[in-house]
Order: sequence, then structure tokens, then C-alpha cells
Amino acid sequence: MKQTITQKILAAHAGRDHVEPGELINARLDLVLGNDITAPIAIREFEKIGAATVFDKERVALVPDHSTPNKDIKSAELVKILREFARKHNITNFFEIGKMGVEHTLLPDKGLVGPGDAIIGADSHTCTYGALGAFSTGVGSTDLAYAMAMGETWFKVPEQIKFVYYGQMPKWVSGKDLILYTIGKIGVDGALYCSMEFTGEAIRNMEMAGRFTMCNMAIEAGGKNGIIEPDDITMAYIKGRLQRDYKVYKSDPDAVYKDVIEIDVSKLEPIVSFPHLPENARPISESTHVKIDQSVIGSCTNGRIEDLRIAAGILKGRKVHPDVRLIVIPATQEIYLQSIKEGLTEIFVEAGGAVSTPTCGPCLGGHMGVLAAGERSVATTNRNFVGRMGHTKSEVYLASPAIAAASAVLGRLGSPEELD
Repeated sequence: MKQTITQKILAAHAGRDHVEPGELINARLDLVLGNDITAPIAIREFEKIGAATVFDKERVALVPDHSTPNKDIKSAELVKILREFARKHNITNFFEIGKMGVEHTLLPDKGLVGPGDAIIGADSHTCTYGALGAFSTGVGSTDLAYAMAMGETWFKVPEQIKFVYYGQMPKWVSGKDLILYTIGKIGVDGALYCSMEFTGEAIRNMEMAGRFTMCNMAIEAGGKNGIIEPDDITMAYIKGRLQRDYKVYKSDPDAVYKDVIEIDVSKLEPIVSFPHLPENARPISESTHVKIDQSVIGSCTNGRIEDLRIAAGILKGRKVHPDVRLIVIPATQEIYLQSIKEGLTEIFVEAGGAVSTPTCGPCLGGHMGVLAAGERSVATTNRNFVGRMGHTKSEVYLASPAIAAASAVLGRLGSPEELD
């Protein structure tokens, strides 16, 4: 029986030759992840079940990234729980301040995830690692607790949807625009508990940063996971990073899909998702009437060095609009340092922006850019629900780094082409 890449990975980790959508399986895990919001709950449950220690100190990762550096006493106490647990169980991959980064950028860059892996994390955007050809998905804190102890968990095998992106992407159209357009096309529940397999000419020509962005937002369409078959671009990325064995899986040509959706990217323009759902996607040409108060460039979706380069290229020699606050957040310490070395940080500061140490911060309304009532922010983040970035009467507009940078200069939603 022919299978997709997701089916093959799940079958291998369940000790099976084949799995079918809808089956319940038990699968071993290559990595389990928790952060400062979700892991404290998991640690409490871990201790309740009386587990002596974690299943493998090398395969548990704890990343306090959501409200760090600690914004208040509560966030400090949560990180303290992680710190003490990591020390007690000699967990290798605990990333404290100075080494910390936004988890879904940090772990791939550190070589902790790779092709063919099965990964869970108590964070919904764990699906990011599908960009490397891994099966990765978010779970609840109780599932994380069991997985930390046993190194395995259960899954219902998802149905598969294949997305074929063909044609050449126009200038300023990126992976962020492709995934926002896709979510707008199928809706926030259009891939509910399905594997979203991204394929086609546009994907094959896309750098890893764009692939990570697309898989990161699979959950915003209800997807169980997003995934892209590994290729030469994938291999170039993991070379020198991944210091262990891995296995590359590919979908069989005649694998069965619930649906196949084809999208001609050559007809797209940059996309903005309006409040209060990612599916409210509109082309930038229909969005320029919206004035903004804030522009955020960063997060696990778009905080990579490639994203910062795009933003800096637009901001160089220009000034942020006097009515706009620009906040730039490199996703890891290494990206932060690279941004300094390349002169990107200087461009952001000279333009009138603020540059932060790595943190999720404003993405979830934590800190470093919380919105007041009536304020609007364009953001390269992944969610724009009511109250997501602060007050319930604030608004978040999701966009690419190019649109976020141009909008910061224009004082309203707009394209880089308007700056020429």
C-alpha cells in the first residue's frame, strides 16, 4: 500500500510497515519540548505520576521563551520551575537567558530536530519542524508529562491534504504570503486534524526560512502537522548542525490524499490577514487604507536572519513613521549576533526602531509590545485573535517582513513598491 511521508514516519515510529488515516497508534519520540508557559504544568503532572527521571536527558528540550527575560514575578517563578527540573534531571537542552531563543527557530538551528523525526511539543507551533521532513505536532501539557517520562505518545493517524504550489513567485511574495493565502482559501478549520503536505515548483525553489514559516502556520488552518519532503536545500541546512543519524522519507507518487489543492503563485501579491482570524486574508492592494500604531518583526514565524535582511533592506536610509513603533526581535542569540555583524541592527536603530533580545513577547501579548485599546499592529507573527497582542479592543494584522517594514515607514499597511 502506497503511503505519504507523514504515514511513513508514523509507521516507522510505531514499529509498523503501514498505517491508515484514523488508526490509533503508539509511537516512540525523537524529541519532546516544553516552554515556560506549558512545561511547569507538565512538570507538576510528571511528579504526580512518580516518574524517577526523564526517558532521555538528551531528548527533552526546555526553552523559556514566552515571557523572558522575566517580565514579572509570575513569569520568573515559572522559569524557576523549569530551571530546577532541568538541574535535577541533568537535562542537556535547557536554554537559559543568553543561550535562549524562540523555541521553534532555536531547535532546528541547534540541530536538535531533523528529517524523519517524530516530535511533540507543548506548543501548537511545534509543527514548524515539518519543514525538515519531520512529523512534528503540538500537544497538551499532560501528554508532554507522559512523553517526558516514557519517550512515546499516542496519535490518531491524520488524513492527508496535498498542496501544490506552481509558477514563479513575484517580487515581495514570500512563504508567509503563500501560507496566509492558503489559510484564506481553505479557512481556519480547512485542514482540521489533517497533514498539510506542501509541494510543487514554488516550494522546491524556496529557501528554508520560507519553508519553516509555512509549516509553522499549518496549525492556523487546523492542521495536525505541516510537512515538506527533504531535498538538497534541506540537506544544506542540516549539514554541520545535525550531529546524529536521520532518515529521509518521501511520499509515494500514488499515495492517497483526502484532497489535492493547486495554487498558481505567479498570480499572487503580498497578503495581509485582517482581524480577528488568519483566514481573513486580503491582498495588500486592498489593505492600504489601514493606519497602524505598531509594527512587529520577529517570532517563530518570521524572526530568522533572512527575514531581518528583507526588513533591513527596505528600512535602510528611511525613517519609521512618527506615529508608529517598530519592534524587531531576532529569534535567537545567534541571529541577533549575525544581525549586528551584518549591520542590520544598526539599520533598525537608525530608522527609529527598537531591537529586543530573543523572546516570543508581543506575539502572545506577553511583553515587549503589548497593545492598548484601539491600537493596531501589523506583525510577522502567526495569530491575530481577539486580545492576542494585548487589549481585546486592539487589532493585529498578519503580514510578511517586507510588508511589516514598509508599513512601519508609511504609517499604514502598504507595500515596499510604494516606497520607490
